Amino acid sequence: MNTKILHYAGLIACIALIASCFMPWAYYPDVNKTFSGFFSEQNQYGRPAKFLVPFTVVVFVFMLLPKIWAKRANLFICALVFGYAIKTYVLFTSCYDAYCPEKRIGIYVMGLSVIVMMLAAIFPDMKIDNKENTE
Repeated sequence: MNTKILHYAGLIACIALIASCFMPWAYYPDVNKTFSGFFSEQNQYGRPAKFLVPFTVVVFVFMLLPKIWAKRANLFICALVFGYAIKTYVLFTSCYDAYCPEKRIGIYVMGLSVIVMMLAAIFPDMKIDNKENTE
């Protein structure tokens, strides 16, 4: 796959992840409410968007920087976001007390965008010059 295309896909995925935090993630029929990245009933599941949004902004900036240290740091941060997204997906979609929440579009957008971000971090669009010392 062309790394330039993956680079732009990673940037679009960052924007999609931030947008997904405002979308509905799951509907809980027992409380008759829809949860999102910024809302859960009595804050029982926390607000995962408070973690995801700032880290996604950092990932977006690091994807734009043409420095090797930024690409390495980006891989680490994307791995953190990826792991946190998996935890959040399991938390928001798991059944409890014989109630299973209905998954909504936001949780799927969140999951897909972190996968694309991780792939873009693993395969950065970076040209490395081999400078050999000829002393």
